[in-house]
Amino acid sequence: MTAARLGLLCLPRSVAAAVADAKLAEEVGFSLVGVADSQSVFREMYSTMALCAQATRRVRIGPSVTNAVTRHPAVAASGIATVEEIAPGRAFFGIGSGDSAILNLAERPSTLADMRAYVEAVRGLHTRGQFTWRGRLVRLTWVKRAIPIYLAAEGPRTLQLAGQIADGVIVNVGLEPTLVKEAVAHVHAGARSAGRDPSSIDLWTMVRVNVTDDIAAGIDEIRMELASNAHHVFRFTLEGKHVPPKLADAVVRVQKGYQPAAHEALGPSPNAALLDAEPALRAYLAERFAAVGPPSAVAEKLRGVVDAGIGGLLVTGFVHERQALIRTLGERVLNRLA
Repeated sequence: MTAARLGLLCLPRSVAAAVADAKLAEEVGFSLVGVADSQSVFREMYSTMALCAQATRRVRIGPSVTNAVTRHPAVAASGIATVEEIAPGRAFFGIGSGDSAILNLAERPSTLADMRAYVEAVRGLHTRGQFTWRGRLVRLTWVKRAIPIYLAAEGPRTLQLAGQIADGVIVNVGLEPTLVKEAVAHVHAGARSAGRDPSSIDLWTMVRVNVTDDIAAGIDEIRMELASNAHHVFRFTLEGKHVPPKLADAVVRVQKGYQPAAHEALGPSPNAALLDAEPALRAYLAERFAAVGPPSAVAEKLRGVVDAGIGGLLVTGFVHERQALIRTLGERVLNRLA
């Protein structure tokens, strides 16, 4: 049976809040704290991770996630190795194609080839101290060990790439067990194609969560998170992503209206408002991507994900009473997943 683990995705709206959340998450049984990399809307990721690492003793710390555009691979490799020096054995390096970090700079998301090359560069710098990056030899002289690399993935091709090259995967396809099983199958197929053992890959999935007895209000509070899913998960193509055809136009409308400068903003943000005009899409996104309700209902939905093959549950829960939510997840949900 797959063991359940909780991770916390931290958007550093302030350094103090991020550190407090990391400390509380560790106290109540979380296994991992991931810090988002989005320089235009949140605090600097590596500074925040360093302080979170100093303030904790057990949880793993890493980007969730950085990108291959805004940071040279040698800069990123040195940054995460510094976190590893602060917290030996606890650092990990999460990377994705890029979202608000790059969109707020008018840059474009990375291709699969870009991400493969970047992962290879970071790993080569960590293990060999040098790598040829875009035709030029770059160096990192003081790091002597590999740090686990995790790839964020939604579509079939990215999931397979993750299976080929990554130590772990942060899956974002939703919580429906059939979709989770399909995602795991894609990762494992990629691993086998590269001659790797599929069981060696550490699997996590994104979970939009709010623990409350008032389900409607709980969904309303995180509707900007659901808009973020529509904007990000279904980019590039809807092929292989299981969106009902009748909702395809609504997804496109949300994507066109999404404002990166208000990414995951709390309260009545412009991105939250996008779903107010799309009630059918909002209901679909809440059912597919979110676990909202009292502790028993949230645990039941998350148990379906774990039973489908992904034990790592990377929760968001960008709510006003965030510390209360973290404590509830650790003390009243995690124990129900044991």
